Amino acid sequence: MTPPPSPQDSATTNTAAALEVCNLQMEFKVAAGRGHHSVKAVNGLSFQAAHGQVTALLGPNGAGKTTTLECAQGLLKPTGGSVRLLGENPWNAGPALRARAGVMLQDGGLPQSARPGEFLKHISSMYRRPADMQELMDTLGINSYLKTPLRRLSGGQKQRVALAAALAGDPEVVFLDEPSAGLDPQSRAVVFDLIAQLKQRGTAVVLTTHLLDDAQRLADHVVIVDRGTVRRSGTVAELIAGDDTTGVLRVGLTARQRDLWEEAPPSLTGAGPESGVQVEMHQEEVTVTGTFGPQLLEEITTWLATTGELPTSMTLQPRTLEDVFLAVAGREIR
Repeated sequence: MTPPPSPQDSATTNTAAALEVCNLQMEFKVAAGRGHHSVKAVNGLSFQAAHGQVTALLGPNGAGKTTTLECAQGLLKPTGGSVRLLGENPWNAGPALRARAGVMLQDGGLPQSARPGEFLKHISSMYRRPADMQELMDTLGINSYLKTPLRRLSGGQKQRVALAAALAGDPEVVFLDEPSAGLDPQSRAVVFDLIAQLKQRGTAVVLTTHLLDDAQRLADHVVIVDRGTVRRSGTVAELIAGDDTTGVLRVGLTARQRDLWEEAPPSLTGAGPESGVQVEMHQEEVTVTGTFGPQLLEEITTWLATTGELPTSMTLQPRTLEDVFLAVAGREIR
């Protein structure tokens, strides 16, 4: 696959952050009865995105990710804090700055009656120095449905059109919202390769995703957001770091074992908030996360022996980004 064109300016030699979000505040007025009250969607959020890196913004529904990105793209004016996109305030910036940033539109932002070929040609014509659109369409496999109305395309096909539109101006910064959602494995591999090539060209990639395996594979820097603030940030390696005894123990219980555990869970040495070892029951699985040794494992197996039943499963694995995310944001559906 031919690499995409390099950014128009020499972003690879630029040591300044491509995006700087500092103490971002965003409040909305919400109707309540006959009056209004304020809802703080973002509350003191700060992070940076560097040239030539993928920055993944993760968080549960309602965490403030979308609002943050809309402020970063200049679509919303913050009520406090600051945003600098390529050194400028995106809220009052002119077309010159907007041409240097690409935004991946979701399904709702695509003109459903248009055909991909004519739509992408129109988008490309709006830039002074556009990317090679034919090359992008070849890379993303769009040529097979150039004349099919967008409303008739699958979700994955629309995603590929939206990605091509975001890259039409050969941007220095690109915002990708769920870039791999709805894609089959082959299309996901193509998108991953394209993102890797954008990094190599010095493009700053800021993405959101609910697919944490994708984030772990793609991201150079991860920002976990919850309730409008940054809860944890760093490289994937830093977030899941630990020594040789850091990991996740998962024990699948029988229905009877689950009831016994709920009635009188075993006393596990070293487990608790103070030690950083978390023990959670979710449905019929016990998960132990943190830094623990053989003694805790022995205590669990001894307890299992007292039940007279084998567990349905037992695995011990290194921590993943998903484990970190669930520890930070919790398991509750919002």
